[in-house]
Amino acid sequence: MIILPAIDLRGGRCVRLLQGDYAKETVYSDKPADQAAQWEAQGGEFLHLVDLDGAKEGKLVNTEAISSICERVKIPCELGGGIRTIDDAKKAFDPGVSRIILGTAACESPRIIEDFTNQFGTDRIVVGIDAKNRCVAVRGWLETSEVSAFSLAKNLYLLGVSRIIFTDIATDGMLKGPNFAAIQELCEMLPDCGIIASGGVSSVDDIKKFAALNLPNLEGAIVGKALYDGRMTLPELNKVVKGECNA
Repeated sequence: MIILPAIDLRGGRCVRLLQGDYAKETVYSDKPADQAAQWEAQGGEFLHLVDLDGAKEGKLVNTEAISSICERVKIPCELGGGIRTIDDAKKAFDPGVSRIILGTAACESPRIIEDFTNQFGTDRIVVGIDAKNRCVAVRGWLETSEVSAFSLAKNLYLLGVSRIIFTDIATDGMLKGPNFAAIQELCEMLPDCGIIASGGVSSVDDIKKFAALNLPNLEGAIVGKALYDGRMTLPELNKVVKGECNA
């Protein structure tokens, strides 16, 4: 299990939204590449990038900021937000992104996953499932579908998806803890699929609890607001996941 610091991009800046609400934005940095370099210097092994404008508009928008991050750091980055076609994926990979995250496209047309995995390989494709009351939210969380998040996860796995990021929107940015039950349920339902938890991490204890679940396929946890607000440090979290900190 690893910790993936989140860098959410809007208007070329590093921001955080509260439960995905574009009207509830906090700006943390005008220079996302500098922020990325800080996470790398603190021991970050993988960065989680989201083009919030892209998610809303259905196409990559913050390409300049994404390129500057990839040029600045040596650690790999994953990118989600507005990637809905093969051409979008190619544009994401061009600056040096290691893997892309499909959300809306995978929900609305699950079989499209086969096109992406055939073109780029399964290791470079991640599906982001964002759940609101156990149903999938799409288009930058602006719309909630009637598709069950867990049914979609199973269908996509059967279509060849090997890695899923699961976000419980109700916990995102609230600093009240993740939805541990949902993550455990998903990991146990798809034991051969890598799962990355997202949303709600508020303390070192949350990461200790994830570690204590002892789920072999829980690959990582994405952490955003709690890191930016100084509630914990990346080195502290890395000690936990590497077993260097007492539970």
